[in-house]
This record gives sequence, structure tokens and C-alpha cells, in this order.
Amino acid sequence: MADIGQDIGKAIQFLKANGVVGIPTETVYGLAGNAFSEKAILKIFEVKNRPLSDPLITHVPDLKSIEPLVTDFPELAKKLFDAFSPGPLTILLPKSILISDLVTNSSSYVAIRIPRHPLTLELLHSIDFPLVAPSANSFGALSPSSALHVQKGLGNFIPYILDGGPCLVGLESTIIKIENDNQVRVLRQGGISEEELQLFAILDNSETQNKPVVPGTMLSHYAPRKPLILDSIHEVLKSHLPVRIGYLGFSSYHELIPVENQILLSETGKMDEAARHLFGALHELDEKEIDVILVSKIPEIGLGKAIWDRLKRASAKRG
Repeated sequence: MADIGQDIGKAIQFLKANGVVGIPTETVYGLAGNAFSEKAILKIFEVKNRPLSDPLITHVPDLKSIEPLVTDFPELAKKLFDAFSPGPLTILLPKSILISDLVTNSSSYVAIRIPRHPLTLELLHSIDFPLVAPSANSFGALSPSSALHVQKGLGNFIPYILDGGPCLVGLESTIIKIENDNQVRVLRQGGISEEELQLFAILDNSETQNKPVVPGTMLSHYAPRKPLILDSIHEVLKSHLPVRIGYLGFSSYHELIPVENQILLSETGKMDEAARHLFGALHELDEKEIDVILVSKIPEIGLGKAIWDRLKRASAKRG
């Protein structure tokens, strides 16, 4: 079983030996490996049981570290990184020859971000290579927002987990691509809302057939073990006793379900608090003696769009 601790030197030893470790970020915990080592990259895919067709995000400590990894660094990208990084923003940029096709699924673009967590930033500043780090869970499963979540899910397959406490954002990063000189296209909703992005750039919402493949956008994803159903209490009650139903509410409890089977994302209706609690709440409900998880409607404003995106994918039928 993987050890949990705060020994950055220990994590570095494993990473330099082409191994993989769990790391904390402000979004979710990541499964990290040397972005320049194909052995480490393949180990990530193996541990997660992740298809090679699903690209990885590359993590760096600062803007200067991005330059060798890309062939073009538009001014708008620099402006957005300045505004939101370190933080939950990932930008697709044309990759240099330093980035393996294994990282990008042979795309000419690499997804890059600067994570906002002191332990992981210290780790990144202490090594001479970037890290690829998808979420530290089995592919398609609930994202981990604590070191214990990582240990429970992948502890038998990795040697070490850096413990940085609970994730403060709780949603994966927003992924964008620069379109033209002054527009961005949102490819995955996440910890930076569209409203925040619009303060710095024009959003391109036009339909296109050429959207690049990015992590976390499969129809079925972020799923608990128990079936998750969106906003359909009367249908669920036809086939399940109230005592066998778990309920994930936004800011209020449901009168027909035992209160001990319910978790609220934010009693005060704050979206950032709801986002921070999302995956932890789903992990907790998944452990209860229930048969199904029912989810109340989340207002799709600000981070609510990203929360609802995760919940819709979690409720999708699995192939």
C-alpha cells in the first residue's frame, strides 16, 4: 500500500527513477510522472487503465518553463496565464519536439498548466523536468480530492502519495485553446468560469467539427460505483425505498429522504464551496448503505456549469 507523507525528496526519488507518485493540486490529486520519460508516461496509462487515446496535461512551475515545450506562445496565452496561474487553467499550445506524442495522442498541441499548490510547486521547482499528471484514480472513476482517496483507489499500484490536504478548488482545470489572436474556445469546463475568462478574452462559442480531444470529456466519466441519477426523485421512488436512496443536494435537503443519507454541497448556495465539496461528497455517498445516488439540479451559472458537466458525465450509461 502506498505511503502517504509530505517528503518531497522521497517523491523526487521515485520520479527520477521513472516511477509515478500521487501529488496534490488545488483542483484534484494527480498521478504524476516525468513528462520526458516514455517509461513513466506509459506507467501512468497502465496504473489508471487509461486508454492511450486520452491525452495528458503537462504541469510546470512557471511561465518560463513553458517556452521550451512549445513552438508558439501567443500573447493572449501569456496574458491568461498571468491572470489565472498558478491556478486551474490549462491552455493548449503547439508542442515542441520535447513533448512525446504519447502525451498528446499524436496531436500537435500540448495541454499545459501551472498548478496552485505549495507542495507541488516546490516539487516542480526542485526537478529539471515537467510532470504529466492526470487525476490519480482509475480511468472514469470519481476524481480524488484527498490523499486518502488516492490511497484507496491506487494505493496498491503506486509507492508514494504527497499529502497536501483537501483540494481547495475541487474541480479539474478549465481547458481552453486560443483561436485567432483575441478569442478562446472552452474545451472543458472547470475551475475557471466562462464569466472570469470573458474579463480577459472573447469566447468563441461557434460550433466546429474540429474540436481537439482533451482529458475528461468522454460521455461517461467521474462516475461513482453506485448509479447516479439527476433530478428525478419521483421516478427513483417508484423503484427504491427512501432509506436506500442517497441524496446530493445543492443547498437544501429533500423532505422524502432520510437526512443521514443526504449531503449538501453548500448550505449557503456558494458555487466555489459546492465545487470544493463535490467529489468528496460523492465519495462519501458512494460508501453509504444505499442503492442509488440522486442529485438535485445545480444552477448552471459560474462554476455551476462545470459542476453540472461533471454530474452529467457521472450519470451517463457506461459502455
